[in-house]
Amino acid sequence: MKPVLISVVLGISLAGCAQVEGLFDRSRATAAEDSAVVPSEADPSGIRPPETAPVPVSGARTAEAFDTTTEQQRAEAVAGAAPAGGETDLGTTVASLGAPGEPGFWLKTPLAGTAGRGRVEYPDRGTSVMVDLIPLAGAPGGGSQISLAAMRVIEADLTGLPELRVYRLPD
Repeated sequence: MKPVLISVVLGISLAGCAQVEGLFDRSRATAAEDSAVVPSEADPSGIRPPETAPVPVSGARTAEAFDTTTEQQRAEAVAGAAPAGGETDLGTTVASLGAPGEPGFWLKTPLAGTAGRGRVEYPDRGTSVMVDLIPLAGAPGGGSQISLAAMRVIEADLTGLPELRVYRLPD
């Protein structure tokens, strides 16, 4: 029985690997592809946050190489996340790491009906960061995707699924 179980688990694991094949290999992507706003099944709106950092180089393999934000940008994202009043509490969401090749501080979430500026709190660490809120199709409790830069600033485990509180900032 154990060999069968091991075979099934191994098969499922390998099938998952096939789903992400090429995720980290951007060497074939062109600059035009990187700057294009193309609707996708995951983000049908086609809205992307303003590029606050350059796209990672094609040889990027580590979190440090993929996170192209500067110390100053990280400091501004943290400083801008201080509660200032007038915010709208959109609720909580469980977030996974979004596409590491998409630079900047953003959160794709079904909690946001429209694109705008927001703040994400990670209560487990007592940290928060200012992000671009990007609407994501799905039920409000359906989960979100957060950028690598934002995930690092809030000190969340990159392989984890942190529960975050999301706020919309006033215009």
